[in-house]
Amino acid sequence: MRVSRLIFVLLALFATGLPALADSSSADAPHVHVQMIVLPQGLNRGEAAESGLYFKLEPGWHVYWKNAGDAGEPPHIKWTLPKGISAGALQFPAPSRLPLGPLMDFGYEDEVLFPLTLNVSKSAKPGPAVIQAKVDWLVCRATCIPGKAELELSREVYDHPRKPVSLAFDSDIFHRFEGRIPTALPTTAKAVFEPTKEGFRLSIQTGQEETEASFFPSEENILDNPAPQKLTPTAKGLILDLKKDANISANPPQLKGVLELSRGRSFELTAQLSSAAAPVAEAAPSTPTVATTAPPSAPAPAPIQPQPAPKTANPFTFSALLRASGLAFLGGLLLNLMPCVFPVLFLKGLALVNSGNEERHKMRAHGFAYTAGILVSFWLLVGVLLGLRAAGGTLGWGFQFQSPVFLALMAGLLFFLGLSLAGQFEIGLSLTSAGGSLAAKQGYTGSFFTGVLAVIVATPCTAPFMGAAIGYAMGQSAAVTFAVFTALALGLAAPYVALTLQPAWTRLLPRPGAWMEVLRQAVSVPIFATVIGLAWVLAKAYGASVLAALLGSFLLLAVAGWFLGRWPAKRWSTVVAALILLGVTVLSVVAPEKLAVASETSSTPQASGLWQPWSSDGVSRSLAAGQPVFVDFTASWCLSCQVNEKVALGQPEVERAFQARNVVLMKADWTRHDEAITQALTALGRSGVPAYALYTPGQSEPVMLPEVLTPGIVTDALNGLPKPATQPSAEASNGK
Repeated sequence: MRVSRLIFVLLALFATGLPALADSSSADAPHVHVQMIVLPQGLNRGEAAESGLYFKLEPGWHVYWKNAGDAGEPPHIKWTLPKGISAGALQFPAPSRLPLGPLMDFGYEDEVLFPLTLNVSKSAKPGPAVIQAKVDWLVCRATCIPGKAELELSREVYDHPRKPVSLAFDSDIFHRFEGRIPTALPTTAKAVFEPTKEGFRLSIQTGQEETEASFFPSEENILDNPAPQKLTPTAKGLILDLKKDANISANPPQLKGVLELSRGRSFELTAQLSSAAAPVAEAAPSTPTVATTAPPSAPAPAPIQPQPAPKTANPFTFSALLRASGLAFLGGLLLNLMPCVFPVLFLKGLALVNSGNEERHKMRAHGFAYTAGILVSFWLLVGVLLGLRAAGGTLGWGFQFQSPVFLALMAGLLFFLGLSLAGQFEIGLSLTSAGGSLAAKQGYTGSFFTGVLAVIVATPCTAPFMGAAIGYAMGQSAAVTFAVFTALALGLAAPYVALTLQPAWTRLLPRPGAWMEVLRQAVSVPIFATVIGLAWVLAKAYGASVLAALLGSFLLLAVAGWFLGRWPAKRWSTVVAALILLGVTVLSVVAPEKLAVASETSSTPQASGLWQPWSSDGVSRSLAAGQPVFVDFTASWCLSCQVNEKVALGQPEVERAFQARNVVLMKADWTRHDEAITQALTALGRSGVPAYALYTPGQSEPVMLPEVLTPGIVTDALNGLPKPATQPSAEASNGK
C-alpha cells in the first residue's frame, strides 16, 4: 500500500509539472501547424456540424491534393468518435500547380482548410463528447517530411436544438476558405474530349469566353503533369490541349478532374469521349487561387513518393522538447526507486523527521542545496558528453555500428551491467564510498554532496529509463541537450525537495525492502535483450568466429562477476576481476579485427534470391543494357531497413512488380564499412541508411524513395517504368 501511494505521489508531481503534454486539438510539427476544427461549440442531436482539418505551412512548403501529381501523398484522418456521431470524408479545395524540379505536384501552400461534416444522430447521448482523430500528412519543399498527430477536443451534445456559437478564430478560418470546394458545372455547361497525337483535346462550353483555365486530373498516370496546358478561348467556352502520360497504353473512356477558371471559379467535371453525347459534369464547392498553365519543363519521371530529407538530427520543435523533457523528468523520478538511489532518499527523509524542530526555511535551504548538487553533477556530465559528440561529429549516423570493436565492447559492457542488475555482484562501491564521505559533512555542504552522491550512484541505472529522451537530446543543439538533462536532474531531486516542503510526507515512503531488488532485476531484462541484438549484428556482419570470441568474453565477464559477488569488497578479488576485465577488453579489440579480416578475405558477398550484391559497375552495365535498377542501401544494425524489407520489399506483389518491369535488384550492404557505398550515399545526398534508389535507363539521376516504405509506394514507383518488350525470367533479369 505504501509503495502504491508513493508511486501515486510521484506521478501526480509529474502530471502537475507537465500540463502542456495533454491531448490538444492542434499540433506543431516540422514546417506545419495542424488543427482540428469543429465550428460550433455545441452539437445538436439530429443535425450536422461544420468541421475541418486546417494546415498552416511555413513559406515554400506544401501539402497535397487528393491526386498529388507526380509525387506526394494527401493528408489522411482516422476518427475515434462517440456512439451516434460520424464524420464525413475530407473535402479537397481546388489545388495549385507546384513545380518541383522536373516534377509537377498538385497541392497547397501557405494555408489550407479541408472541410468535412460531423453528423450527430438523434440517438447520440446528450452530454460531453470527446472527438479524437489521428492525422498523417506529407509536407514537402525540396525534400519531404512525413508527419502525424493525435488531436482531441470536447463538445457538448444537446438534446434540444440550441443556437450554435463559434470561436472567432475558427469562424475566421472558415470565412477565409468559404466557397473553395469545387462545385458542379451548371446544367447548361458541357464537357467532352477527343484523343490527339500528343494527348487529349478537352472542349468545355460554359456559355462565355474563358481566358484562364487549368485542369487537374483526378486519376494518376493519365496526363503528363509538368507539360503546359495550351488554352484556346472560344465564343462559349474554351479548349484545352493536354499532353498524355508517356506510359499510358490506351485512351481512357472519360476524363475526370477539377477545372479552375478565372475569378476563382472551380468545378468538378467528367468529360466523355466526343463520340458520346456531351455529358453534364458532376461534383462538390471551391474558390482557390487560379493556377494558370505552367511553363514548359522536362517530362516527369514515374509518379513516386518524393525524396525525403537526408537523415540528420531530429528537427527541433517546442512540443518535441516538452515531450523529451517530460520523459526525462519521469525517468529522474523513477530513479529514486532504484536500490542504488532509494536508500539515499530514505535516509535523508529520516533525517528530516529527526530534525522536526529545525526552522522550516532552513529545511528548504537544505533541499535546494541537494538540488544544486544534482544539477551541477548533471551539467558536468552533459559537458563531457557534448565534448565526445563534437569529437565524433564528422562521422555518419550509425557509423560506430560498422566497427566490430565497438560492437564487441558495447555488448560486453551491457552484459556486465546486466549481471550486476540481475544481482550477481554490486558495482560502484568505491565511488559510492567516496561520495558518501563527502555527503556525511554537516550543513549545506553535506546536502550539496548528497546530491552529488545521488548522481554518482544513479549513473549506471539511467539507460533503461531515459533512452528516448537522452537520444533526442544528443541529436539537438547544446542548449536543448542541457534543457533535457536539467529536466532529468530536477526529476531526481523532486521527491527530496517535496519532503523538505512537507516533512509529513515521509510517512508515505516505504521502507527499503525486497521490492527494490525485484525492480532492479527486472531492469536487467531489456539490458540482456539489447546484448542479444548486438551479438546478432556482429554475427551477421562478421561471421561465427567473431560471435564465438564474443561469447568467450561473456564467459570471462561472468567469471569476473562471480569473483566480485563471492568475495565483495576484497582487494584481491577486485584485482582478479580487474585483470579479467582487462583481458576481455584486449580480446574485444584484437579478436574482431583479426577474425573480421580473415572472414573478409575468405569469402565474397553472394546473391540472395532475387537480389545481387551492389556495385557501381553493375549498375552501369544494367542501365546500358536498357534495364532499370533498384538499389537497397541497407545494414544489419539498421532496424528501419529490416522492417522495410519485411513489410515492403519482401512482399509477393512487390516482387512480382519488380519482375514484370525487368528490374535488376541490388543490395548495398553497409553493415561493414565500405568506402564505395559511403561515396555512393554521399553522391545521393544521404549520410546513412536506409536509402532506396531507382535508376532508369536514359535518366541521369536516380529517383529516391522515402525512408519508410509500403508496398504501394514501391509499386507506384515501378508502374511509371516502361514495360519491357519481353518478360525474362527472374534469374535473367537479375544477372544470373
